[in-house]
Amino acid sequence: MPTKIILDVDTGTDDAVALMVAALSPDIELVGATAVNGNTGVDETTENTLRVFDLIGRPDIPVFRGMAAPMLRPQGDRGMAAVIHRDLLDLPAARTPARPQHAVDWLVDTYLASEGDITLVAVGPLTNVAMALLKEPRMAERIPEIVIMGGAHESGNRTASAEYNFWVDPEAARIVVECGRPIRMVPLDATHRAPVSLEDCARLRALGTVAATATAAIVEQRIHGYNATQPMAGASSAPVHDALAVCAVIEPSVLTTRLIRVDVETTSPLAAGRTICDVRPTPDGIPNIKFAFDADGPRFVEMLVDILGR
Repeated sequence: MPTKIILDVDTGTDDAVALMVAALSPDIELVGATAVNGNTGVDETTENTLRVFDLIGRPDIPVFRGMAAPMLRPQGDRGMAAVIHRDLLDLPAARTPARPQHAVDWLVDTYLASEGDITLVAVGPLTNVAMALLKEPRMAERIPEIVIMGGAHESGNRTASAEYNFWVDPEAARIVVECGRPIRMVPLDATHRAPVSLEDCARLRALGTVAATATAAIVEQRIHGYNATQPMAGASSAPVHDALAVCAVIEPSVLTTRLIRVDVETTSPLAAGRTICDVRPTPDGIPNIKFAFDADGPRFVEMLVDILGR
């Protein structure tokens, strides 16, 4: 039976691939998508999400506009995100409108009405999720698992300490990390070990499907952006962070995880948004996160080829 999920996204480029994987995989039932401020403004992330679903013939999947700013702090300089993502995806304008209900309210209503069987996959800043948990704490007990693309142990990308999603809204990240639900975290440590190359893009484009062709173009854009801002160890390749998180729902073995204690720094001006990973045998605090330290890159690419080539 397919796994029910909700995708919380800040659709730029890697979110777009994640949306296509989730919408097209026979192993996932995508209940809906909620958009949040992050890679660009929430109006654009909502429009981009709608564009993706229209492109692949899935306008039936509901999209909800969410939070337009972080919980407590102003939106900072997006830095390299502006280079890698731009504001709007190079896809036809959406024909399908977003649903009128606010994303936070829809998350609360959907989980309270559920049977506790909808995995929450959050691949942008965690503002929508945190606000929903604060508005209705009972919602937490209905979430069987939260899969988060965010955080980093070895090094950040927006700053030396912090990964971008957690840097945008550290307070929201802390609320979610401390919510007491089972959490799998897909950090930069894993996503940077599963890059997609130009050769992989050529393979995707050769499949000829709308989704595979669009993904090839999107990943090529990401590769050009990464080459300009933070070249990867593998020549002409780039991580597709958010799609790896979705693939981990389908096939958990694509990640190598370890249960550790994770906290989120919110006060340091140098380290705001840093995930403090206590990997000691006896950590301070109860281990709370299945943290992915590695990923099976070749398997990830094979999953993209299989799902997007359908």
